[in-house]
Amino acid sequence: MIPSAVKSWLKENGFGEVINAQAVGGGCINHGARLKTSSGDRFFVKSNLSAPFDMFQREAQGLEALAAGAGPRTPAVFCFGRDFILLEDLEPAPRRADYWQQFGRELAALHLRTQPRFGFEHSNYIGSTAQPNDWNEDGYVFFAERRLLFQVSLARRRGLLGSAEERQAQALAARLPQLVPQQPASLLHGDLWSGNAISDRHGAPAIIDPAVYYGWAEAELAMTALFGAFAESFYQAYQEMRPLESGWRERFDIYNLYHLLNHLNLFGESYLGEVRAILRRYGGH
Repeated sequence: MIPSAVKSWLKENGFGEVINAQAVGGGCINHGARLKTSSGDRFFVKSNLSAPFDMFQREAQGLEALAAGAGPRTPAVFCFGRDFILLEDLEPAPRRADYWQQFGRELAALHLRTQPRFGFEHSNYIGSTAQPNDWNEDGYVFFAERRLLFQVSLARRRGLLGSAEERQAQALAARLPQLVPQQPASLLHGDLWSGNAISDRHGAPAIIDPAVYYGWAEAELAMTALFGAFAESFYQAYQEMRPLESGWRERFDIYNLYHLLNHLNLFGESYLGEVRAILRRYGGH
């Protein structure tokens, strides 16, 4: 089903009628479709009748923030509503030979866009889970309270974690200054797993489905290794532009606990084993 507001926008802006709509799989939360109009133009629409009221608005604002400076390409936003967002169709082509090297350099350029505080101008969503982004000048406090402990609290209310896991998470949160090096607040995509790293029509890197905020760049890199690996040449090119502190890979589990907790909250107990293992390792028994 193509939202009526999308059909109206296309017609009012000279693109005519939708003559072909092709469903696109791969999304866990929303429905996606590629549209071709009678003008010959192509678009991509995401829709979700049960989406939080401002979810697509926040996605549009995140894409616009990413597009405002250096970084990987993002799709242009045309319009959005309560239950949809209409985007440029990037028409992904096979990746170029230098795709991963270019991607590494472009992500490093994105992460060089920094500011003094952690958070964002508004809260948004990671998947369909609320992601609080209230500003904080302390990255450790931000990651502890707005990321780890927020997700743990959700999981506790849903009966997915017990008091023992909550105590371990609190112990891990208290240890963050000993476990994680000081880092500036970098502009992050926020949900950079392999499914959100695509190509454009030229085979160059592009990123979609953001959960944007200013946070630790290492946390972004950690997620690139969580659900499907990025090529080693990506990390090498990244470090040529933005060198990383020693031991950066060893900290991935700490950062990825946030995303594993989110998947526990979204999709259930299949993620519980990984969550518990990280909590035991860093939060004690």
